[in-house]
Amino acid sequence: MLAGNHIGTFDPFVLIAACARTGLAPRIMASRGLFTTPVFGTLMRRSGHIRVDRGAHTVTEALHFATEALEEGSTIAAYPEGRITMDPLMWPERGKTGVARLALLTGAPVVIVAQWGAHEVTTWDQPGTMVARLISALWRRPIARVHFGATVDLSGLTMEGPGHVREAADRITAATFAELRALRADEPGLPRYLDPVRPLSTARSFRAAERETTYDAHSGR
Repeated sequence: MLAGNHIGTFDPFVLIAACARTGLAPRIMASRGLFTTPVFGTLMRRSGHIRVDRGAHTVTEALHFATEALEEGSTIAAYPEGRITMDPLMWPERGKTGVARLALLTGAPVVIVAQWGAHEVTTWDQPGTMVARLISALWRRPIARVHFGATVDLSGLTMEGPGHVREAADRITAATFAELRALRADEPGLPRYLDPVRPLSTARSFRAAERETTYDAHSGR
């Protein structure tokens, strides 16, 4: 499984391009909104990616499809946060448990894919505004960087263990922080570009300082 940080609507396409360079063709788990967006949605549907209807009773279907795909040997890519980050500084929010559940259920290793710059390609806004900014990217030439990092250490955790799923999710978030720090070393504080229409919230901020400072991205501990 590939677990990435989520900073903008263009993220899946940057991830697909980066994976293609390494010979990977993952099936991406993405929210309903991306599948209904003009242009983007058509590409996502035709490529066989997995739609996740957050908050709907059908959300479990996405986990079922992803589990089947993993068991068949496919690579699944997902955004553990479950949405584009609303953190004011664009750091990862505390992840939901979907990716952790899939990893513990199937035994699939989780590899962090940190990326930065895709948020400059297009906006959070309405489809028309998104497409207009996407077209303007042809002359703005934003640079998106992607780093395939370490495998997250989920040893000692099981689906049945009390609190283990939550612990696995937090380890994945901590590992994402560690990989992303190096990638945006020139923008450790306020990002150079902030989408003016992106909602902001600190409700799900991940601020476990001891995890962030002690997690070794190379050893996975």
